[in-house]
Amino acid sequence: MPLHIETPLIESRPLSSTANCSVWLKLEALQPPGSFKIRGIGAACEEYSRRGARRFVSSSGGNAGLAVAYAGRRLSTPVTVVVPETTSARARELLRQEAAEIIVHGASWHEANLLAQSMIEEADAFLHPFDDPLLWHGHATMIDELARSTMTPDAVVLSVGGGGLLCGVIEGLRRNGLGQVPVIAVETAGAASFNRSLQAGKLIELASISSVATSLGAKRVCEQAFQWSKTHSMRSVVVSDHAALEACERFLADHRLLVEPACGASLALAYAGSRALAGFSRVLFIVCGGATATIDQIREWSTKAAARREDL
Repeated sequence: MPLHIETPLIESRPLSSTANCSVWLKLEALQPPGSFKIRGIGAACEEYSRRGARRFVSSSGGNAGLAVAYAGRRLSTPVTVVVPETTSARARELLRQEAAEIIVHGASWHEANLLAQSMIEEADAFLHPFDDPLLWHGHATMIDELARSTMTPDAVVLSVGGGGLLCGVIEGLRRNGLGQVPVIAVETAGAASFNRSLQAGKLIELASISSVATSLGAKRVCEQAFQWSKTHSMRSVVVSDHAALEACERFLADHRLLVEPACGASLALAYAGSRALAGFSRVLFIVCGGATATIDQIREWSTKAAARREDL
């Protein structure tokens, strides 16, 4: 049995009315660890377990690390997660609930990742947060589920951090005969490494991440995500932190479901009636979820984001 669940696919009347098209939601926020990450990470952990792995090691204090911890508990395999110093107290507590060993190291994910990789021993498996074909193959199962439904979208909207979700969705579209369906890739300003790379025509690494959407905080997307931009119909959109945070609050009111700003970024297109949606009649939004942000945090960030806008 896979470690993920088949998630609901629903039409959203509130978002459809603001987006001026039929908006459908793939509710990945309902996965047991709170995000889509368990699809790919769960599949990878099961594969590594079959290969004899006796410990899983991760370098994410966010949703990827939480998915590894959940998978490890379900598979009775110890998990070590190296998290940066910026990891929230809530994220650490969620990892502890899954019985993971937590090591705090470095000011950023990159430093935590270097330590995690240096710890790998012969019987260990390293779970990368986004750059692994096993992950992409697992993430593609959400499109397998879509293909079994009666709804065929004109476009798919999703958030981009490191590019793992993007790679999985496109793999799923291609293997289900939906390769003609374009993808609208959304990032927040301050974390838009994919958009910058598309503009430059080559992979660009950001000097730093300044967005509150830390789940989108990869300084550089994976190579495969960039390669897909050359062969799959794609639009890149960047939204503000304020728009992403506002979308989180509105989505909570509309659907009683709290998501992180990284997910709010894509939902912001529907709430704003974005021009990126023009010409599409049925659009699928991947509600990727996120378990480490609270509504109090989101409101605090919203207040700070609004203040920054007034200062401009």
